[in-house]
Amino acid sequence: VYPTLFSRREDIEIAGFLVATISWGQRPVIIKNGLLLMQLLDHAPYQFITGFKDKDLLPFRTFTHRTFNGIDCISFLKALKHIYLTFPTLENAFVDDLNVANQGLDTKISNFHRHFFSIAHQSRTEKHLSDPFRNSACKRLNMFLRWMVRKDKNGVDFGIWNTIHPSELMLPLDVHTGRVARSLGLLNRQQDDWKAVLEVTAKLRQFDNQDPVKYDYALFGLGVFEKFK
Repeated sequence: VYPTLFSRREDIEIAGFLVATISWGQRPVIIKNGLLLMQLLDHAPYQFITGFKDKDLLPFRTFTHRTFNGIDCISFLKALKHIYLTFPTLENAFVDDLNVANQGLDTKISNFHRHFFSIAHQSRTEKHLSDPFRNSACKRLNMFLRWMVRKDKNGVDFGIWNTIHPSELMLPLDVHTGRVARSLGLLNRQQDDWKAVLEVTAKLRQFDNQDPVKYDYALFGLGVFEKFK
């Protein structure tokens, strides 16, 4: 919802990234806290991120979304500032050279993870940004990448990045999509981890090799709204 409030590329990136970060739990709470984040960012995410002083971060100290607290939020804001002062866009922190560009999405996500935590931070914050090489499903990062990379006619996915192709994207696997995928015979692995993401996305590529994660809508919808079993 919140990235659609903006037209500037960098604002969309930041809003999408932060909202994806807190996208677990009850939907009304996610929406409420997403709105609060945009308010704290003065509804100008890029301007705030690139220009804040330490005193400007004080209101974020009380922000809490489940286990993502004020310490984590401030660490994320500082990491984003570092990214934008180092790279032209957030996209470049995923794909910053030809070697990374020729690797799989797992390498690109891990590359971003490395850049993101290259500045001083508390170790507790690392649990809020997944790394596929630690066998995490990376659900929220895969959802964020779907928003940034994939284009659709309904305005859900923005398609503002072009160094990653939609064919590279991985399914944002969670309990709902996992349950439906197993019921449909698309996934055998019982753990919701990166190996499961590879397995189910490979199956989806058999239906559409160029746009496999378009099926995320159907799988998630069946799991949440239709209570598919």
